[in-house]
Amino acid sequence: MPVPFESFIPFGIMSAMFVVTGVGINFAQTRRNEGKKPRYSMDDWDRKMMVRDKQLTGTPRGQNDAPVAPPEFKINSSWKVYRSLRNGVL
Repeated sequence: MPVPFESFIPFGIMSAMFVVTGVGINFAQTRRNEGKKPRYSMDDWDRKMMVRDKQLTGTPRGQNDAPVAPPEFKINSSWKVYRSLRNGVL
């Protein structure tokens, strides 16, 4: 049975678009996660650690192994704002 060669061009174009879309999504997720794999099934502990990492390093996926926190860590916490809002003082 003969194969209609005219159908290979649209099939190739459609396949190329799927490949380009998949590579683009993979690139966007990799850039957003700083080259690390995306996180799934995060619980409260993971979210709190991401907030802590963001305060320490400036990025939610960055981690720091320094034993002493940088001086900016003292003033970039939202706890002071929460405590003052809870007491009714702003």
